[in-house]
Amino acid sequence: MNHSSNAASAPSDANLMLRIGLTLVCVLVFAIIGLILADNGTDFTMRVHGTIFVFAAGAAGIALLSRYGNYFQNPAAAVGGAAKGYNLSIVKAGVIMSMFWGLVGMTVGVVIASQLSFPELNLHLPWTNFGRLRPLHTSAVIFAFGGTVLMTTSFYVVQRTCHARLFGDVLPWFVFWGYQLFIVLAATGYLLGVTQSKEYAEPEWYVDIWLTLVWVAYLIVFLGTIWKRKEPHVYVANWFYLAFIVTVAMLHIVNNLAMPVSLLGSKSYSLFAGVQDALTQWWYGHNAVGFFLTAGFLGIMYYFIPKRAERPIYSYRLSIVHFWSLIFIYIWAGPHHLHYTALPQWAQTLGMTFSIMLWMPSWGGAINGVMTLSGAWDKIRTDPVIRMMIVALAFYTMSTFEGPVMAIREVNALSHYTDWNIGHVHSGTLGWVGFISFGAIYCLVPWLWGKKELYSNKLVEFHFWIATIGIVLYITSMWFAGIMQGLMWRAYTDFGFLQFSFIETTEAMTIPYLIRLLGGILYLSGVFVMTYNLWMTARGPQNAETPYRAIPAAAE
Repeated sequence: MNHSSNAASAPSDANLMLRIGLTLVCVLVFAIIGLILADNGTDFTMRVHGTIFVFAAGAAGIALLSRYGNYFQNPAAAVGGAAKGYNLSIVKAGVIMSMFWGLVGMTVGVVIASQLSFPELNLHLPWTNFGRLRPLHTSAVIFAFGGTVLMTTSFYVVQRTCHARLFGDVLPWFVFWGYQLFIVLAATGYLLGVTQSKEYAEPEWYVDIWLTLVWVAYLIVFLGTIWKRKEPHVYVANWFYLAFIVTVAMLHIVNNLAMPVSLLGSKSYSLFAGVQDALTQWWYGHNAVGFFLTAGFLGIMYYFIPKRAERPIYSYRLSIVHFWSLIFIYIWAGPHHLHYTALPQWAQTLGMTFSIMLWMPSWGGAINGVMTLSGAWDKIRTDPVIRMMIVALAFYTMSTFEGPVMAIREVNALSHYTDWNIGHVHSGTLGWVGFISFGAIYCLVPWLWGKKELYSNKLVEFHFWIATIGIVLYITSMWFAGIMQGLMWRAYTDFGFLQFSFIETTEAMTIPYLIRLLGGILYLSGVFVMTYNLWMTARGPQNAETPYRAIPAAAE
């Protein structure tokens, strides 16, 4: 019996050794590529990014050797103990990095809002001017904060709803830290002035390739976890996460098809040109909103609101209709960004029509989330975390009403290129994405760190109110500014000349921009309050058994 047991464990030992060896070889290859770029890059940015790659590969190598060091001392323990229970360490790391990037991204947002009111804050330096900090802000908030929140919550939700440990041993960590490396590469590229000049797709070709590798690995981890699930039913939150992962991969690859000038240089040229480039960009750009900022965060809504409210989702049938209608309609809405351009009229009308149709699935999902509290409406009064997530759905409902209205050609004639768009985007990002993310993180920290509750619910209340006031100040000031801009730009004298010069419209923005700055400061202050609350929660004494540490025995 002992002989057969040892024989059976031998292939596992050999397989583990093979995996360790292959992983270290991959790290070595990446280190060599980084060294080549650092030493031979044709421009400063490529050399900087090559150096970052070398340090990242070195850190990965040290982490791998530390992780597998026990194998060489006790192979049986390493093989047998490698995959017990849920992988919650990666979720903890995700919570920490989510809050870090949230603070960074929103701080930069306040800085650039200040620069619009006080231009001297550009500091007359290339690295600190508005043109470079603005894409840094959008990417830090959307992709660094929002993307890390999505990755973190998806890793948690798919394990819990599938009753299965996250697929792979090192692969999930490659996905997580590889994505953080992408964020660093993108951010330093912006500060150094390297960009494709594509909205939400600014990183250059080699950074795009790295993200593609990470994203494919992300899909493998997520699908692999679902594949080995012990629970026969695939919960609807996982549908939305999967749609987000698959569609973002498709959008990213197609929109970023480009030809580099040199394999050792950062500059590249898009595969598309002219109106084809514009259409591809806004097919990507609007669906980045649709599948990154909507579908992914709806996955958060479908898990965390029922979990926090301790109620089943209001209507599973409605969730199915919501899912399929949303993903089929959203993908066609991008051309509404290109009204009054060289894009054919039929394509503009197609985008406008499908944008209006989006009212139905969007509101259906919001209704499903809010009505989950049926029979437990008192929780809105007593639980500030629930209130934050329900108000997130209120902002989602509002912004998904406003978006289709702005997609109508006649309305777009007034709103396009104005600050109305800024107000619309921030009503969705600050209200919907921000609040649903904060709610999920407020839920996760006590669960992961073994606490009965948060350090202070009063601080959550304070966070909720100053953030809400900040959002209202922000979006109303931008609505006012945008409509005023649009009307001033289209005003003519009796002789057919423009009534207002561009500088006059800029001067008219002074008060709205100051109000917007105040709103941003309030919202950012709430994030600092939240960070303190979470820190105090995590470092306090463990007063509850850490839940969900082990996979339920009945499911095995």
